[in-house]
This record gives sequence, C-alpha cells and structure tokens, in this order.
Amino acid sequence: MPIYSQKKTDIKTLLEQYFSFRNETKSLEPLSELIRNLRQNDFEEILGFLRTNHDITKNFSYYIHNIFKDKEFNLSLTEANILSENAFYPEFKKRLLNKILPAVENENTIWFLVDTVSVRPLRDLQYFRNLKEEQLSAFFKLLEIDDFITHHQVKMELLFAMNILAWRVIGNAMDVEVVNMAPEYKKFDNPLVALQNELDILNENYKSNPDFSLSTKDEHYKQIKVYLQQGLDFVNLAFKNAAKYGISGKINQSLLKIRQQLDRMYEILDVMVVVENEEPVVKSKQLFFNILEYKSHKTNLRDLIADSTTLMSHLITNHTAQTGTHYISSSRRDYLQMFLKASGGGIIVGCLVVLKLFFGSLPGSDFSHAILYAFNYAMGFTMIFLMNFTLATKQPAMTAATMAKVLSEGENTHKNYVDFAHLVSKVFRTQFIAFMGNVWLAFPVALILIYGLDVLFQQNFAAEKATKLLQDQDPFHSKAIFHACIAGFFLFVSGIISGNVANSSVFYHIPKRIAKNPFLNYFLGEKRAKRISEYYTRNWPGIVSNIWFGFFLGITGPIGLFLGLDLDIRHITFAAGNVALGFYGKGFDVDYYTVFLTITTVFIIGFFNFAVSFGLSMILAFRSRKVNFGEVREIYREIFRYFMRNPLRFFLPIKSETLDIRAQEMVDSTVATKSEDH
Repeated sequence: MPIYSQKKTDIKTLLEQYFSFRNETKSLEPLSELIRNLRQNDFEEILGFLRTNHDITKNFSYYIHNIFKDKEFNLSLTEANILSENAFYPEFKKRLLNKILPAVENENTIWFLVDTVSVRPLRDLQYFRNLKEEQLSAFFKLLEIDDFITHHQVKMELLFAMNILAWRVIGNAMDVEVVNMAPEYKKFDNPLVALQNELDILNENYKSNPDFSLSTKDEHYKQIKVYLQQGLDFVNLAFKNAAKYGISGKINQSLLKIRQQLDRMYEILDVMVVVENEEPVVKSKQLFFNILEYKSHKTNLRDLIADSTTLMSHLITNHTAQTGTHYISSSRRDYLQMFLKASGGGIIVGCLVVLKLFFGSLPGSDFSHAILYAFNYAMGFTMIFLMNFTLATKQPAMTAATMAKVLSEGENTHKNYVDFAHLVSKVFRTQFIAFMGNVWLAFPVALILIYGLDVLFQQNFAAEKATKLLQDQDPFHSKAIFHACIAGFFLFVSGIISGNVANSSVFYHIPKRIAKNPFLNYFLGEKRAKRISEYYTRNWPGIVSNIWFGFFLGITGPIGLFLGLDLDIRHITFAAGNVALGFYGKGFDVDYYTVFLTITTVFIIGFFNFAVSFGLSMILAFRSRKVNFGEVREIYREIFRYFMRNPLRFFLPIKSETLDIRAQEMVDSTVATKSEDH
C-alpha cells in the first residue's frame, strides 16, 4: 500500500486503527496518513480525543518514540537550505534535479523521515504555525515529547551540527580570495578560529557531564554569540568592499554560504540554551519548527536566485549609476551640450542606415547578412561612444540606476520626493532633447546621403525597399511596437554587460596590471602605460557594451527569418533614417496619412525603447538596492503632481535655483561622494 494516498480519513478512526494496540512497527505509513489528514480535522477535537483515550495516546507516544529512536538529525541542520556548491549554476542544477527527482537518502535519518512523511512540507509547516501555542504544547505533552530537547543524544546532535558548520565556515573563510575581500581583518585574530576554540570547550563540557546545560549566563554562551556576530560582521564587510574591489560569482557564493552557516549556528545555539523559568517544551517546539522550515526550503530556487544575484546586480547598477550622472542636464548649457552630442550620434546613425541598406542588397545567406548588420551596428555604436556623442536610448539604463541609488540611500520624506520629482524632470528633459537631437539629424543625413548617391551613380538605391521600409513603420500592419520592445530589452542587456565588465575589471585589477606591465613600461614608458590604463578604465566597459548591443541588433532579424519568426528590432534613430530612405525611394510620392503615421511611429518606437529599457533597469536597480516598492506608488504620485504644476520643466531647461541645488545635492551625496563606490 502506498504511503501517500488521495483517500481522506477521519483522524480519530486512524488513531483507533493504528494505536488501539501497542504498535511495534517502524513503518512510516501511520504517521504519513495522520499528517495528511491532520488538516481536515479540528485540532482541539483531536486533543480532546487523546485526553479521553489514554491507551491510544500511550500507544501513539510509544510509536513516535520508536520511529524517532536513534535517528540522526544533524543533516537537517547542516545541509537543508544551505548552499552546498561554490558556484551558482552547479547549485541551481542540483536543486532543480532534487526538486524533480528527490535524492536517495539514508533511511536512518530525520532527513529521510520528514521527506517521506511530509509530502507538502510548506503546507504542513504553515498548518502547525497557525495552531495556538497552548494547543501545540498540549500535543507535545500528551505524546511525552515535550522534554525532547533535554535528552543527551539530542544535545550531542545539536553540538555536532554546530561543529560541522564551524569547520565548514573556517574552511570557506580562510580561502585567500575571501580573505582579500576583508583585508581589515588581517590585522586582528580571526573571530571564526576563536569561535571554534569556544566550541571545543563546549564539547569537553558535554562529554564530561552528560547532564550539562548551556544557560544564558554561561560565559561560553556569551563568547560564542560575540564570535558569531563578529563572523557576520566579517561577511558584511566583505560584501560592502565588493564595490571597492569587485567580486566574482564564486566569492559571492562563498560569502553567502558562510553567512547561511553562521545564521544556522546562531539558531542552533538559541535552541540549545536554557532560559530561566522556560519550559523545555518551548525549545522542543522551536527545534521541530526549525527542521520543518529548513526542509521545506531545501530545494527553493527562488531564494537561491534572489540571494545569488542581488549583490552582482548591485555592483552592475553601481557602475551604471556612476555613468548615469552624466546624462542629467542641470542648466541650459548642459541641455544644449546634450543636443549637440545627440546630433553627433544622429549623424553617425544616418550613415549606418544607408550602409545597412547596401549590406541588405548584397547577395548572400541570412548568416552573412547577420554578420554584416552586426558589424555595421557595432562599429557605429562604438564610434558614437568613443567620439563622446550620445545615442538617446542608451541613457535610461544609466539614469535608472542613479535614481534607484538616490532613493535607496536617502531619507524618503515628502521633501525628498519633491526633490526627486524635480530630478526626474531633469532626466526626462535630457532624454527628450537627446531624442530630438538623434532624430532631427538622422533623418536629414540619411536623406542627403541617399540623394548624393543618386546624383553620383544616377540610381535611386532606396526605390526597391521603400515600400517595406514604410510598412515597417506602420504599427497597424507590422509588429513595430513589439520590435521596439525587443530593442529596449537589448538596451537593458547592454547596460548589464557594461556594469559586469566594469566589475570584472575592478576585481581582476586589470587597470593596475596594465599600468604595471613590464613589457609596456619597457617599450612605451611608465607615463604611456598609465595613460593606456586610464583609457582602458574609462572606455573598455562602454566599448564592450556597444559591440554587444550592435551584435544583438544585427542578428535578431536574420535569426527571426531562419526560425520562421517575426523577430526584428526597431530603434528610434534608425527608424527616423529608414523613414527618410522610404520617402526618397518613393520619390516623395507619399500621401499625408502615411507621412503622419510613419513620423508619429518614430516617436512611438522611441517611447517603447525608453519604457522597456528604463523599466527593466529600474526593476534591477530597485531590487539590487532593496528599495521599498511600497514607496514607489507615492513617488509616482508626487512626480505626476509635479508634472501637472510644472509641465514645461519636463521639456525645457527652466531654472529653479532651490530645487536644482537640492536635486544636485541628492545625486552628489549618494553617487559621487560615496567612497565605497570608487
């Protein structure tokens, strides 16, 4: 008969069926059926039944003691819901496999017992948590397991679990890369080694005196608490230093594992210690809940992803936040400068649009076209970056990180929300003028180039593809908006790549390696080597990011054709250039409706480029900095109120001396002057 059955039975009937006699079996079937049917019955009635049927209660108690006898439970404390691998992907793969096909475990352990008896541990845990304290205490007393925590074997299991965790913590913490994350601790005795010394003394106490109990007044208990806290301080400092030194995925996992193990030791210690005037049943219930809690989360993928990616996303957005400050115009001069930079980007994109037209007309496979398109985009975007021009849609990822950092590190008061709303107006008008600079120059440049080629070669090169170019700008007969969202997603990804490259550069000390490279110093001299190092620091993340962005945009269309899917990209600046080619290819014989629709769609595409890139970047930045999403609604309301009062400030550089100063101070205090961010 299977242990788990869909059939529901009254729990009183089950108790009479299995425990009207002295049940000597070690089968888990009776307990499994009881747990499964427990939620269908009123717990107070169950307690009443056990109180009035002493023989059944005694036999039930005997069965519980019998199946738990000699079963080890240290695995449930040292393994469950604690990272077991030193890298994210092996840990993810292991948890996913265990979720689909549970591992084969030693049957003589509590680990196996809980897995077998509780098919849905989260629901069972919630059920027991919802019971009244006195109900569960009465249940433990009726089954004579209320003093479970006082048994010598249980104490030794708890102590053994603490020792295992301490040994593992020391092993991970002594790794040279982990130690380098907190160099401040090199000057002091490592608290984790001192913690192990205290545990050794505790071991001796328990061995020499089987009745030994750890109390809150015990000096060893106090010292162990101090060392555990110092160990957590070590981990927190290492995480904080990640902004200064960079961090790898392996070190991130090691620090997470150390923190989880220290937290677990703290929880075990809390169960072991005897509090004055506290009944043993309180600690027995606590141990019971802890084991169920750990086991119910042992294959949790959501927590793993959240814990493993939070710090990395924080470091990535930290870099983009630094860059984002350059995309917030505070004066008319900044506003004009942004327009000129965006105009330069528009000129280059106008050239790229014409180049892509020619690349598309060349004979070849979809693969060859993908390579040509990717080269075209990557070359153009890198030129824009290195020439200090601006591509408007590259800004949202940067400014989103800046804004999230401002919110996470400032005091969120109404005054700050007003200052933040003013900051948003400055960001928006910067985006607006960047869009205008890109579009207003991309359109005429593409038009002038295609006209010049027509004059030079006496051929309208845009005529063949004019119809398709204009149809692609029709949101009613094409997937222009969907394709604009794809481009926005790639803009977001390119921002992540930039931040990741910057983090890796810091972690591996690449700029210092370049500056100190013997070969470069010998042949080029120390000054040139240093200049190369500074150039690398300043430009390499942006170069890599733009190359990848160009690669993504270039291959999306050909991959869509290869797969038979309607995949492509639409970018506001390229859309403006394509409209110019479409008009010229048609000989400007275009009706007013088409003119209005295509030009309007250019700005719709820009909106979705911005919305997707900015939205995803804000989510990543908010999550990485643990911004309270409950406050976001109030922030949006304040921004809307500010827009209704001052709509022109969202488009034009209208001064407000007080708000300008306060908004700038908000950015400077959280982005520019934080030492740990450099």
